[in-house]
Amino acid sequence: MGTPFDEFIDDIKKTRYHNHRLELHSDVVSRGILKDLTNSCNRFSEDLDSGKIRYWMNVNAPGNRGRKIDLFIGEPAANGSSPDLDKVRVVIENKSVITAHRNRTNRFDDLKKALESIHGVKKEAIIVATILVGLSDRVLNIPDQVKKRYKNQVRKFDKKIWPRLSSGDQSLWKEFDWAISKNRMDDPRTTVEHFQKLPRRNPAYTHEAGYDYVLIVPVYIDNVNPPELPRPNSLNIDVDLEYQAMLDVICKAYTARWHL
Repeated sequence: MGTPFDEFIDDIKKTRYHNHRLELHSDVVSRGILKDLTNSCNRFSEDLDSGKIRYWMNVNAPGNRGRKIDLFIGEPAANGSSPDLDKVRVVIENKSVITAHRNRTNRFDDLKKALESIHGVKKEAIIVATILVGLSDRVLNIPDQVKKRYKNQVRKFDKKIWPRLSSGDQSLWKEFDWAISKNRMDDPRTTVEHFQKLPRRNPAYTHEAGYDYVLIVPVYIDNVNPPELPRPNSLNIDVDLEYQAMLDVICKAYTARWHL
């Protein structure tokens, strides 16, 4: 069984670079998790098929209009089209720390606030986080640096630069040495340790504010070499095993909370 993160890597291969400013990675992962959960969890699939629950992507978080929830699954409001924020059942939050590991503090804070927001309105809601952690020691910053330089030469970028990205063309490092974001050797492990501090709970203890599952996914993405979801990896994380475990936790919790 593949994972949505493999689909994300395939998407980068097509688009040639990772745009960390957009929600594309989150949307791909959300759709993949929804598909796999539907295929593997009978009670969840039945409720989705019957219309008892629906899903929405990038909706406003309860009580915080400035914050979005990546994947929101729950009962629809009376109008049938928008979600009833008080009847949320599953929330998936997707974050990434790839280009600059110093951003891990901001992403950590984002996840804590999302947890507080959802748990505040529905303690039984299943809350899950997935976090991409970059293993590359340097990343060619295309969205903020290279494309900005070519903003008035779009055709030149598309013809001369874009085809070379994520192809293994090592000359890009020298050509755009001013657009490199560097990561320290211990950044990936430090980032993982930081996210391990997120509040977690035993799925049976819905009164506690904590994530039901936090999935760390190591990736190699530098926009010069072909992107990769490494198996094995230096963080010793079995992505396939952890992903299946996450689906199992969601399914068992969903069944226990809404069908027992």
